[in-house]
Amino acid sequence: MQTEDTVRDRHAGQSHIGESHIGVSHIEALEAEAIHLIREVVGELERPCLLFSGGKDSAVLLHLAIKAVYPMKLPFPVVHIDTGHNFKEVIDFRDEQVEKLGLRLVVGSVEDSIRRKTAVDDGGSRNRIQIVTLLEIIEEYKFDSLFGGARRDEEKARAKERFLSHRDVFGQWDPRRQRPELWHLYNTRHLNGEHFRVFPLSNWTELDIWTYIKRESIELPSIYFAHKREVVRRGQMLVATGPVTPALDGEEPFEALVRYRTVGDMTCTAAVESAAKDVDTIILETQSVRISERGATRVDDKFSEAAMEDRKKEGYF
Repeated sequence: MQTEDTVRDRHAGQSHIGESHIGVSHIEALEAEAIHLIREVVGELERPCLLFSGGKDSAVLLHLAIKAVYPMKLPFPVVHIDTGHNFKEVIDFRDEQVEKLGLRLVVGSVEDSIRRKTAVDDGGSRNRIQIVTLLEIIEEYKFDSLFGGARRDEEKARAKERFLSHRDVFGQWDPRRQRPELWHLYNTRHLNGEHFRVFPLSNWTELDIWTYIKRESIELPSIYFAHKREVVRRGQMLVATGPVTPALDGEEPFEALVRYRTVGDMTCTAAVESAAKDVDTIILETQSVRISERGATRVDDKFSEAAMEDRKKEGYF
């Protein structure tokens, strides 16, 4: 990711929503749509924040948010829900970006929620219990809107989301009670304690994300590029071995050249075999795949057909 001033200077102020797209590329139109939504939320709601995990989608979202508020500095904090099982490369990248861009970082710790006994660690993936920590952070800081990097192409429950997703006082999502969004007009009315999840990247695809990363020279954690890592084959997925993801009985660890298409924490994210060490090669790879990154590499979405939707109804990202 470039410096804050460079990011904001490039194409600052562009917004083509409602205008002719003649002479505007597909990526420029997506960028304008996202910037328009970010500005609407910043203008209409009082306490927004941006969910920033250090992953590729949140890096693109942060880049867009910095552009959207130009010439101001980012007027709201970035929030990360830390499970305690995150990849070190991603946490290091998160901290580097926060320092470089002068951001205010709010960290919600799942470990703290477990110690307070508001969340229960059953020894498995902590992905689902992030919900508790996220809702605690929303309550503590009184956030009324949270920008997230979810995209509709990732998973069928996310395909049901609107740009502005209303959540009730318990943080829950009801897919049957979503609000219309005709002509890019958004209804931000809400009661005390309610909030919105905001998804400026809804219409982007994985290929769009990588194309934009190349265009804007956005920095990413090294984990997204091919590197050697010890893994085990678990079903059809390659799971990295480590303190929280040891090899199970009958599994034989081996070293492979892999990269990550999506990054959650170590317990729920698998790698893919790949020799792609730069953005250009990843773009070529992405053009040939026929399954989304979540469908291919997220362990937590394999529990049931409705795994993601169930978590979202409970308050998940």
